[in-house]
Formats: sequence, C-alpha cells, structure tokens
Amino acid sequence: MAIHYNTIRNTTRLTVQVIRLARLFLHIVSGLIQSVVYPHFSQSTQRRLMQNWAAGLLAILNIKLHCKGKPPTVREQQVIFAANHVSWLDICVLMAACPTRFVAKAEIRNWPVFGFLSRKVGTLFIERAKRSDTLRMNRHINDVLMTGERVAIFPEGTTSDGTVLRHFHASLFQSAVADDVLLYPIAICYRNVTGEISQEAAYINPSLFSSLRQILGQTRIDTELVFIDPIVSSGKNRRELARLTEQAIANALSLPVSHKEPGKFSGLPAE
Repeated sequence: MAIHYNTIRNTTRLTVQVIRLARLFLHIVSGLIQSVVYPHFSQSTQRRLMQNWAAGLLAILNIKLHCKGKPPTVREQQVIFAANHVSWLDICVLMAACPTRFVAKAEIRNWPVFGFLSRKVGTLFIERAKRSDTLRMNRHINDVLMTGERVAIFPEGTTSDGTVLRHFHASLFQSAVADDVLLYPIAICYRNVTGEISQEAAYINPSLFSSLRQILGQTRIDTELVFIDPIVSSGKNRRELARLTEQAIANALSLPVSHKEPGKFSGLPAE
C-alpha cells in the first residue's frame, strides 16, 4: 500500500513539473514576442510590460513575493537600487515589485533566451574583469538616470547562498555621488516551505538550466523583498555609501558581512 501511495505521489509530482515547464515555455515565448515591440513603447508602458511578465514568471515558478517597506513613488525618478545578490531570480523579483534597469555581468548577455530578453529590456552589461569598464558603466548609469529611469546594482558583484552578505564594492556607487540621487538599499531573502533559507533558489555553481530545474522541483519558495529607508547621497563619497548600504541590508537580513581583502575579489573591479 505504501509503495502504491509513493508511486502515485511521484507521478503526480512529475506531472505538475511537466505542466509548469510547459507553462514556462509558453511564457518565455510570449516574452520573446513582446521584446520585438518593447523598445517602441513609452517608458510607462515598458515598465508595465516588464512588471507583468516578471510577475507571471514568478507565478509559474510558484514563487510568492512578499514586499516590506516603502518603494519609491512614481515621482521619484532618479533612483538607484542597491541589493544583495542571491540568484538570477533577483532580477525577476525586483522587476515584479518595482520595474527598473539593471547592471549585470557581461556573461549574461550570451545566455540562451534570458540573455536576449535582458538585452531587449535595456540591461547594462559590465565587464567585471576590466577595471576600466567601471568608468564607462558609471557614465552609462548617469545617462539612464537622466532619462528618468531607475537603475539597480548588485554591489557584491557575485551571488551568495543567502546565509551571508558579501563585501559591497564601492565602484558603482560613484554614479550616486555624481548625480546626487536617492539610494535605496533592498534586502532579498528566499525561504522554503519550512521557513529556512532556500538553498535551491541560490545560484552558485550550477548552470541556468540546472538552477531552473532545482526551482521547479520545489513546492513553493517565499521571497521577502525589503525596501529600506533611502540614503541621501549628498555629501557622501562612494565608500561611505557602500558601507551604509551594506550595513542596512545586513541588519534587515540579520546576516553577517563577509569582508575580503582588496584585490582578491573576483567580481567587480577593485575600489
């Protein structure tokens, strides 16, 4: 009897995963179709399309989004979001909660499907191994902010497993200093059905497809997104902004900060 019950349960689980995979495929196709006309829409329409598509993706993956704090109002346009980095899902979560442009590593540009979609929505790609690319990126961020759009950065420069906060590098905070914009720290946390930090949501070593398979295998993932009170960049340098943002997110997540010696970091260029 127990064997029969386990067989039924495994079959049901497999069926659910297949259905979710089919829905995911159709959703990605719809995103590819939308991406063709996306650049021709107004900024407000682009934000709505981005938000709806990201929310649809989270629903298919059965990721429940819980937002805390106050995101910037529509009138607050020149805004930089700085968030901790756990997974490729971070981008989808932020888009679903508060549409924005992103700074991402250049490798994502070549990812199948998601790389194409990232390019179409205006993602800013940085060559992390080139120190000289930081200057170019800060100028590019400034240009985007001047159009009234928002930009999100991941100062850790790489993902963690969600149990520790990596050292925040100050390189990309220069754009906040130059434009005197509002800086919003955002804390991101993924939890499984038992309330523990979800290791399956973290993107550390596996390929994108392996990560997706791990996520699809979960019954549910709860994502907590905390908008922390904004930091006024006026009168502060980039290192001060990095430390203030880092501490604010560490406090929100009740996590320790893992600092590394300068020059040994493999993510963004050294400060």
